Amino acid sequence: MKRFFIAPIVEGKGEVEAVPNLLQRVFKEAKGQGILQVNPALRVKAGSFLKPGDYFNRYVEFAARKAKSHPAGRVLIVLDCENHCPAQLGPALLARARQTRPHVPFLVALAYREYETWFLAAAKSLRGFAGLPEDLEAPPRSESIRGAKEWLRSHLPNGYDEVEHQPLFTEAFSFAEAHINDSFAHFRRALESFFR
Repeated sequence: MKRFFIAPIVEGKGEVEAVPNLLQRVFKEAKGQGILQVNPALRVKAGSFLKPGDYFNRYVEFAARKAKSHPAGRVLIVLDCENHCPAQLGPALLARARQTRPHVPFLVALAYREYETWFLAAAKSLRGFAGLPEDLEAPPRSESIRGAKEWLRSHLPNGYDEVEHQPLFTEAFSFAEAHINDSFAHFRRALESFFR
């Protein structure tokens, strides 16, 4: 039985739990043959990680060592790209990671603009969930919204808490609805290609 292994690098507190859950969901929906093992996510400070230097190299090296110990292992870097262009930042990060550890496979997935933007695209599938309104609609052009966390906060009776809500919403949001978001579609396609 094939064993897949992913060592994720993330930036948000909520993503430490949410991203491994998301990977398992994608694996299950892709009908991956075998078992997916996800290393506990490494959390980085995005500002420091995006700059070339020791901070970036240290975290990439640590994740790469974990991935290298498995025949079908790779490192996954998941970050919010905020105001950066994912089509430019993603390949640049991938090139730097490969330069640091050339013999380890890497995937880079940048949420444009935030991880929560994927939830906004799939807002209908989250209706009534965790206190969200029963008639919740996805905002127009959800991917272009600055402040996805704030948008969610305004629709939840007790506000949005990244650590509490990210893992919950990750388990529930519709992949089909989120696919209108280009960064999510890219993330899912890259993972499914690996799993197959």
